[in-house]
Amino acid sequence: MAISVAVLDCDLLLYGRGHRTLDRFRLDDVTDEYLMTNYGFSRQFIDYLVELLSGSLTRPTQRSRAISPETQIMAALGFYTSGSFQTRMGDTIGISQASMSRCVTNVTDALVERAPQFIHFPREEGSIQRLKDEFYNVAGVPGVLGVVDCTHVTIKAPNAEDLSYVNRKGLHSLNCLLACDAQGLLLWAETHQPGSIQDNVALHQSGLCSLFETDMQKQGWLLAGNSFLLCPWLMTPMQIPDSPSEYRYNMAHSATHSIMERTLRALRLRFRCLDGSKATLQYSPEKSAQIVLACCILHNIALQHGLDIWSVPGTAGFEPEENSGHVEPVESEAFRMRQELIHTHFS
Repeated sequence: MAISVAVLDCDLLLYGRGHRTLDRFRLDDVTDEYLMTNYGFSRQFIDYLVELLSGSLTRPTQRSRAISPETQIMAALGFYTSGSFQTRMGDTIGISQASMSRCVTNVTDALVERAPQFIHFPREEGSIQRLKDEFYNVAGVPGVLGVVDCTHVTIKAPNAEDLSYVNRKGLHSLNCLLACDAQGLLLWAETHQPGSIQDNVALHQSGLCSLFETDMQKQGWLLAGNSFLLCPWLMTPMQIPDSPSEYRYNMAHSATHSIMERTLRALRLRFRCLDGSKATLQYSPEKSAQIVLACCILHNIALQHGLDIWSVPGTAGFEPEENSGHVEPVESEAFRMRQELIHTHFS
């Protein structure tokens, strides 16, 4: 009795027997319009990924008919952008749901290996000054090196430490800490914190905090919303502005920080696997965190290839997440620095 290819063992589909590769899907056989419509990425972008990741996706094996790097990448992009294996992607590419899952794992691992190449804070003096200049041109806030925020990505209930992943909305999630530049390019991404962790705690337990408390504190500061506590390298809005200069500072702060809000919207719109209203990541917290990081890397690569996040359809209408407020304590040095900033530049 004939067996449908869709139910063959995933190892056979992924690795096969012999020394040929599966050719069910060929990038050259589809149009540029098809790629943009179904995946949201250009042919040039996909060709770059194939060149970048082929070394990691082509593994020595005694089996044959291994799924080609090109097909693995298309399968992974199909998942990242749709959030589901239960789509026409698998039928179009010609592999089973199980094989699509294996492809997502392979491509995700290959991308995460390259995270430092694509997500990092610049350290050269010229690059740091460009960050400040570009942020200053947004709304006139000086000394800004990045805008920072947290976003929750929903996941299935993990087998262990279940309660630590329950966020304040009662959902299982990861609390992901991100920072970006004035163009929305991600400079930092930590995606592993459990959903119960508050934003400010996630920041102060992060490598980003260590970086700014040591090497970069004197270089400038980050901007963050009211779910974070004011400190010398982190400028937050005035909770109760009571002068024209404080109102002007808050308006400039909001205009600048909105870059991160738009970046988060674009990430969720481009990568539907991150959008909890469309899909929940059906993986362990560890693997889910890697998938989120892989999407962050792809976001930066897309920007470098001219796929502007501001042109993502529907970005303007996406509702931002709610932030939990706090009563701001007076940290004398940080408070003095913010007051000096307000007095000098917004009076």
